[in-house]
Amino acid sequence: MEFTFVIYLVILVAAFFFLIVLPQRRRMAAHQALMASLVVGDAVVTSGGVHGTIRGLDERTAEVEIAPGVVVTIARGAIAAKLDVRTDNGEAR
Repeated sequence: MEFTFVIYLVILVAAFFFLIVLPQRRRMAAHQALMASLVVGDAVVTSGGVHGTIRGLDERTAEVEIAPGVVVTIARGAIAAKLDVRTDNGEAR
């Protein structure tokens, strides 16, 4: 009886690890890689859904131009994704 309880507990812990912990670690690693790859001029979208272009970066913040002449300062971690912006001739920048 006690042995089956231990087996169930081990299965539960393993399932928790593979279904919750590993995917979360992968998401965190991907977000950290994104933060490290940001450069001035990148088109980005924030976690709040605001689209803009990076105009300045430091360790904790980013200055993002959201409209011509409108630059906001946001937390660097609030950048959710880098966008693939196409130029007029069809090339990605």
